Amino acid sequence: MNLKNQIEPFLEYCKDIRGYSPQTIKTYKIALELLANNYEIEEKRDKTVVNIMPLRLKLSNHSRRAISTKLSAVRSFIKYLNEHKKCKIKLKGAQSIKVPKPLPKPLRREDIIQVIESSDPQTSLIIEMLYSLGLRISELSSLKLNSIKSDWIRVTGKGNKTREIPILPTLNKKIESYKSVFNPKIYLFEKNQIALNDAQLRYIITKTFAKYGIKATPHQLRHSFASDLLQEGARVSDVSELLGHSSMATTQIYTKLSNSKKLNDYLNAHPMA
Repeated sequence: MNLKNQIEPFLEYCKDIRGYSPQTIKTYKIALELLANNYEIEEKRDKTVVNIMPLRLKLSNHSRRAISTKLSAVRSFIKYLNEHKKCKIKLKGAQSIKVPKPLPKPLRREDIIQVIESSDPQTSLIIEMLYSLGLRISELSSLKLNSIKSDWIRVTGKGNKTREIPILPTLNKKIESYKSVFNPKIYLFEKNQIALNDAQLRYIITKTFAKYGIKATPHQLRHSFASDLLQEGARVSDVSELLGHSSMATTQIYTKLSNSKKLNDYLNAHPMA
């Protein structure tokens, strides 16, 4: 079996059926192109054994996180071949490695508000949408006008799963004001009726925060949305639903962040610390 010939069909499946983001597709492509040149194959009577130890040797000088990400892509690829191409492939040497999960790094609420209040109307709304709704950058890029109602929006997230998120009255007013000035036709943020892509939105955000000496990413605004809600007493289950997490365990990391912040505040304030 030539694995290289199956990479493009798999990536198309990830994009069209699974609804993966362009960044995820790019990450998978890099990993699988490495695999295509670094594996050994053994044909047995009832199955094909694909040994990826050559790939692991190739990745030996990479970080544990990078290795884990690439191995995950390989396992997904082989699972796809077994389930959709009716192959019988067994992976050899694909044992996962433990990667310490760092706490997300949200931005300070005061900094976000300052940037929102002092930016041009489009940039201000882009930042406020991410922070007020907890959207992924890909979700904001693909957000259509017909998905925005007066008090909620319908968002299509990972795996083409949809969820509804309530809109604050102040944000809704800002959206209506923006629409009256910029007159978008299909997408909320567009140019010539083509949605601004992830990279364009990311550039606007990072450049704007950099003016204030703040290193920020769109995903940090999503982190800030989650951690601020939990800090103010929101239920983990509600935050998990708003974020579109498939498992509540993914949301639990923000409770650790909240506890970590409380500890730091305590140590900074306590006279004996």
